[in-house]
Amino acid sequence: MANFKGQKNAEESLAEAVRDTGTAVAEGFEKVKDWVKDQVGAKEPMSFARLDEIKPGMQVIASCDCILGTVDRMENGEFKLTRKDSPDGIHHFIPIQWVARVDDRVYLNKDAAEARHNWKSDVAFA
Repeated sequence: MANFKGQKNAEESLAEAVRDTGTAVAEGFEKVKDWVKDQVGAKEPMSFARLDEIKPGMQVIASCDCILGTVDRMENGEFKLTRKDSPDGIHHFIPIQWVARVDDRVYLNKDAAEARHNWKSDVAFA
């Protein structure tokens, strides 16, 4: 009988350890999710309904508050920046996934250095 009680106590201890581990994993996941949101700079994903509010002439602002340029037009799921604001005189393309929010300007979830490093230019399409 003592062996049966010992086995039952071990099973209960194991079940409790598994529950505690599951709880810890769930709590850790929530913390990671919040950290990722903070790193991306957007508390909620950009709604596609708001993307049609991006209009030519709107300023594009990086997450570091730098002005990257002005929207020329939407093109293939990206928006093109005007050449007149470009330091190299060519168009650059910003993917809509980088948009954090839109009001009278377009705000990105990338800082200026990262955006400039990763944007596409019209030279790449020539």
